[in-house]
This record gives sequence, structure tokens and C-alpha cells, in this order.
Amino acid sequence: MFSLEYITDSIQHWLYSTFNPTMALLLECLIIILLVTAFFGVLGLVLVLMERKVAARMQIRLGPNRVGPKGMLQTTADTIKLMMKEGLTPDGADKFLFNLAPFIVMIAAMLVLAPIAFAKGFQIWDINIGVLYVSAVSSVSVIGILMAGWASNNKYSLLGAMRSGAQIVSYELSAGLSIISIVVLSGSLQISEIIASQQTGWWLFRGHIPVIIAFVIFIIAVTAETNRAPFDLAEAESELTAGFHTEYSGMKFALFFLAEYINIFIVCAIGATLFLGGWMPLHIGHWKGFNHIMDYIPSSVWFLGKTFFLIFLIMWFRWTFPRLRVDQLLSLEWKYLLPISMFNLLLVTLIAIMGWHF
Repeated sequence: MFSLEYITDSIQHWLYSTFNPTMALLLECLIIILLVTAFFGVLGLVLVLMERKVAARMQIRLGPNRVGPKGMLQTTADTIKLMMKEGLTPDGADKFLFNLAPFIVMIAAMLVLAPIAFAKGFQIWDINIGVLYVSAVSSVSVIGILMAGWASNNKYSLLGAMRSGAQIVSYELSAGLSIISIVVLSGSLQISEIIASQQTGWWLFRGHIPVIIAFVIFIIAVTAETNRAPFDLAEAESELTAGFHTEYSGMKFALFFLAEYINIFIVCAIGATLFLGGWMPLHIGHWKGFNHIMDYIPSSVWFLGKTFFLIFLIMWFRWTFPRLRVDQLLSLEWKYLLPISMFNLLLVTLIAIMGWHF
């Protein structure tokens, strides 16, 4: 299979053959920081444009069509506008926490990116507890949101932050139980081993109906965790103006805006990795001819294709379903999704113990 592994191996060999180990490690970290920062910038531009085009298509209109060919440079123009805007800090706000909050949210998103495998052998950190690491570090972003709401000294910001905190803490339970279902089937917390366990078929197809249920619950839960419609109570414009980032402007607002789309990419990448095989091509049992043909498609194309398919699903939800009330939001989690997830995990465990999966 085509692999990006030789690129990383070549760079690492050159660094360690040219510099001493400490300097080589520092240069590796610097290269990773620059690549992740550039990736976040480009991904933000692409996802915002994709959101607008998907919304336009579903509402039977054109969407961005003025700046650049077919509006392709509209998000670039918006970025330049945000960079030129003055960043204001309200009177009475806790200036240190107010300015720190957007960086907390962005740093959490950058850290979660570490164990994700973008292609075969193309991974920042293949930690042996990758799934646990992602679940733990992704929870840190809620601290930045609560910090932003409280430090703004604005009642609407505080209400939005409290809603977001309650929402994220609640739906993390169902998302976590769905993730554990795949951990039980694969027998590992390591991302690379979970992907390798799907060599003869993705868990979504091999794990029968309980894994399909876990996948549906995971998509619903991560949509709520990322504050996306129809679960965007934290930013309900008709009630809270803009929620926890009401008082933010300029690049500090842009960091919150960018973090939202980066988090969408991350949760979809995790979903694609756990349920759809990550960079692993579509293999069907012992169909050697079919599997060999699928191997010709680059692993990075498989990963990005699956991830952007899930991103499209989440965007589809936004322009299809109306916003829920707060009580409906929490009732859906605590009365329905959580009990179903717990029972479903028992079924998945039974399937794993008995070896009933394909």
C-alpha cells in the first residue's frame, strides 16, 4: 500500500544523523508545531467554506460566489478581516482569564490531534493509551469555555458557558461508552492497534447491530459536545446573543470560531478511526482480489474521505433539525442515550466474549 511512512522516516533519519539527539528532538517538535499550526489554519478555511456551501445547497441558493473563483477565497477574506479588527476587552472583565480562555480551547484541540493516524505510519504520537488520552484531553476545552463565560462579566456569556459545561459533561458519558465498545472489540486502547484490528473489515460492519447503535449514539453525542445545531444551546442567538464568546472580537473570537471547526474535524477523525477503520481501506474478509484493488487507493485518501463524510453528516444535521430546548437536550442524554449506551455496551461485551463478530 502507498504510505507516507517513508517521509517521516527520512526526516527523522536526516535529523538524527546531522544533529545530536537533543537538538534533533527539539527540531522534530518544532517541525510538528509548524505543521500542526499550518494544518489548523488551512483546515479552518476549508471547513468554513464547506459549511457555507453545504448550507447553500440545502437551502437552494448559491452561497459564497464573489471573492475568488466560485467564492473559494471568501473565507480567506473573512480571516484577513478578523486579523485587522481590534480586540476589545470589556470593562469589569477579568483581563487575564478573558485573554487566556481562547488559547486554552485551541491548545486542547492541538493536543488531541497527537495520537490521530492520518495515514499509514503518519502519526505524531502512537501512545499506547491513545483512546484514553483523547477522551481525557478533549475534556479540558470545557475549562476554556467556562473561563471565557465567567471572565467576560456578562450574564449572557455566563449562561452560555454554564449551558455548554452541562452539555459537554453530560454527552461525554454516551460518547465515552460508545468508544469503549470499540475498545472491548479490538482489545486495545492504542489507535494503531484499533486500526489494525479492522484489516478484515471495519467494526461498523463486523460488530453487528450493537456497534451500529454505538456509532449512531457517538455521532449524536459528539454533535452535542461540539455545540453544533440542533444542540447549539450555548450559542443560541435568539436567547444569548452569541453565548460564551459574546464579548470577544478580532483574533480572540477567531480562535473560538476556529476551535469549533477543528473540534468537529477531530471528533469525526476519531469516529472514522474507531468505527470505519481510519486509514484502512475497505477490506471484505478473504476477498483477495477486491482487497488488493482497494489497497491502491492511498491511505491518506481513505482517512480524509471518511472524516469529511462524517463532517458532512454533522453539517447536514445543522440545516435539517430545529434547535432543542435545554430540558429536551438534557432529557435526551440522561433518559435515553445513557441507558441505551450502557445496555448496548453489555451486548458488545457479550459479542466480544463469545466471538460472535465477523
